Amino acid sequence: MSAAVQYSEDNIRSLDWKEHIRLRPGMYIGKLGDGSAMDDGIYILIKEIIDNSIDEYVMGHGKQIEITVGEGAVTIRDYGRGIPLGKVVDCVSKINTGGKYDSKAFKKSVGLNGVGTKAVNALSDDFKVMAFRDGKEKSASFVRGELVNESKIVKSNQPNGTLIVYKPDNSIFKNYKHRSDFIESQLWNYAYLNAGLKIIFNGKTLVSKNGLLDLLTKKTNPETLRYPIIHLKGEDIEIALTHGQQYGEEYYSFVNGQNTTQGGTHLQAYREAIVKTVRDHYGKNYDTRDIQASVIGAISVRVEEPVFESQTKTKLGSLNVGPEGPSVKVFIQDFVKSKLDNFLHKNKEVAEALLKRIQQSERERKDIAGIKKLANERAKKANLHNKKLRDCRVHLNDKKKKNEELKYETTIFITEGDSASGSITKARNVNTQAVFSLRGKPLNCFSLTKKVVYQNEEFNLLQHALNIEDGIEGLRFNKVVIATDADVDGMHIRLLLLTFFLQFFPDLVRNGHLYILDTPLFRVRDKQKTFYCYSEEEKQKAIKSLRGKAEITRFKGLGEISPNEFEDFIGENIKLDPVFLEEQTKIEDLLKYYMGKNTPERQGFIINNLKVEIDEIADKKAVMDLEEEEELVSDKV
Repeated sequence: MSAAVQYSEDNIRSLDWKEHIRLRPGMYIGKLGDGSAMDDGIYILIKEIIDNSIDEYVMGHGKQIEITVGEGAVTIRDYGRGIPLGKVVDCVSKINTGGKYDSKAFKKSVGLNGVGTKAVNALSDDFKVMAFRDGKEKSASFVRGELVNESKIVKSNQPNGTLIVYKPDNSIFKNYKHRSDFIESQLWNYAYLNAGLKIIFNGKTLVSKNGLLDLLTKKTNPETLRYPIIHLKGEDIEIALTHGQQYGEEYYSFVNGQNTTQGGTHLQAYREAIVKTVRDHYGKNYDTRDIQASVIGAISVRVEEPVFESQTKTKLGSLNVGPEGPSVKVFIQDFVKSKLDNFLHKNKEVAEALLKRIQQSERERKDIAGIKKLANERAKKANLHNKKLRDCRVHLNDKKKKNEELKYETTIFITEGDSASGSITKARNVNTQAVFSLRGKPLNCFSLTKKVVYQNEEFNLLQHALNIEDGIEGLRFNKVVIATDADVDGMHIRLLLLTFFLQFFPDLVRNGHLYILDTPLFRVRDKQKTFYCYSEEEKQKAIKSLRGKAEITRFKGLGEISPNEFEDFIGENIKLDPVFLEEQTKIEDLLKYYMGKNTPERQGFIINNLKVEIDEIADKKAVMDLEEEEELVSDKV
C-alpha cells in the first residue's frame, strides 16, 4: 500500500502572471499547434496584438496598420494614439492593467480584458514594445515575459502609434511555421469590418470600401448566386445576404470586429430573423430548412462589454447589446425585420428569385423524403457502430451527449480496405480516435444531387457515422481525417472523398474539421538507427547519414506499416495537412475543373505540372549526387 499523500501549506503554490500563462497557454490562446491550422496559437498571438490596433481605428485614431512576418519574428505597427508613455511596461506585463477597463475610452472594444498583449509577451522568446506619443517615445524589452530593458522617455520624430515586435517561444510552439495565406485571410476580415482601413501585410495592401458586401463578393461566384447580394447597414449592425446553389449554409459572423468562427447568440439571432422575416413577407409558414438551405450570409454587430465564451473570442455569449440596451436577439430581429422586409418590397425581382430558391429547396427535400427514410433504416440494419465504424470510448460511453459541444479532442480516420483500417484500429488511442472503413472506391459525386448520399450505402453510412445529415452542429468528431495509401489509388480515393465533402458538406471544410493524414513513404534503417522519411529527399539524406549501409522499405499501403510503428504516426508525432479553402476559392469552380469532364485545360495542367515535377526531381537528385561525391572526396582527403 502506497504512503499517504501529504497535503499542507507547502503544497499551495502561487504563480505570477507570466508563469500562469506559460503553464496554461491554452486558457489564453486556445490550442498551440504548429501553424498548420488556422486556429493555431501562433495566429492568435498576431490577432491579440492587432485587436488593440483595430480598437484605435474604430475610435477614430490611425488609418493604417503594418504587419511584417519574417523568419519567425512578427512586427506590428499602428498609428493610433500610442500607449500612454508612463504605462508602457504595465500595459504589456501587468494582467489587470489596461485601457479596456475604462468603458468610456473603449466602449465597444475587441480586446475587452486587456489580457492578449500580456499573453503574447509571456509566450515570446523576445518581445519589444515602443510607444510614440506627441513627439516622445518609450520602449521596453522582455524575454519570456521578464523585463530586461526599459528606456527613458525621449524625444521622437515618429508619428503617434505603437510598434510591437515579438518572436514566439519555440519551446512552447514547437516547430512552428507561419502560413501567409492563413494570416492574409485573417487580415482580410479586419479590412472588411473596418471599411477604409489600410492594412499592409508584407508589402501587400489590403483595403475594403464596401465592408461585408466586399466580403461576400469575394467569397462567392456571381454566376451561382440566385440574386444579387443584399447589403444593409445600421447603427452598430451590418448584414449581407444571398442564396447560392450549394448545399448547407455559409455564414461569416463578427462582434466588435472579432471573427466569431463558432458563432454565438448574434448568429443564432440572425438565422432566426431571416426565417421569421421571410415567412412574414411571403405570408407562408415555410419550413426553416427550406429558407436556410443555401444561404450565404454575413453579420457584424457592435455591443458594449461583449461576453465571449473564451479568451480567444470565437463564440459570443452576450445576451444584451449593452447594460441598458435590448437583448442581442431583439436588436438583430428588429433590424432584419424592418430593413430586409423593406428591401424585398422595393426590389420585386430579388423577392421573386428568393422565393423560387425556397420553393426549389422545398421540392428537393420532399423528393428525397422517401429515399431518406429507407436509407436511415438500412443504416440501422447495417449495424454501423460494429461493422463500419470502430468508435472511440468517449462516444461509446456517452452516446446521450453526442449532439452536445465536444468536450474532448476526438478524431476519426476514414480509410479504405481491411488491412489499412486494421493497422490504424490496433494502433489508435481507443479513448479519442475512431476508424471508419470504406469498401472500395467511393462514387465521384460531382454535379450529383444530395439524393445520391442516401442512395449510395457508403456515403449514407459515412454521414451517419459523422452525424452530419442535418448539418455540422451535431458533428461527433473535432477532426475528420482522410487516411489513404500513398499510391495512385490512394490519391484517387482521397480526391473522391474531398469531392464528397466539398459537394454536400462544405461547412465541414470551411470550419476547419477536415484533414489529410501524412504518413511516411520510406523506412531507412540499419542495426542502430531507424529513419521514417516523408519524401525522396528525406530518404536520400537518411541513406547518406547511414553511410549507404541501409535497409530501405517503401510503404505502398497503410496496411504494410505495423501497428507498433503506426502508433507513432497517429499519436504525439501525427502529421496532418488541413484542407483549407483559400480566400479566392470557389468550390463549384474547383470541383468542375478537377472532377468534371476531362477538358483541354485540365490536360494542359497535368502535362505542365508533370514536367515541372520531373525537372524538380532531376535537379534534387543532381544536387544530392554532387553532395555525396564531395563527401566521399572529403573522406579520402
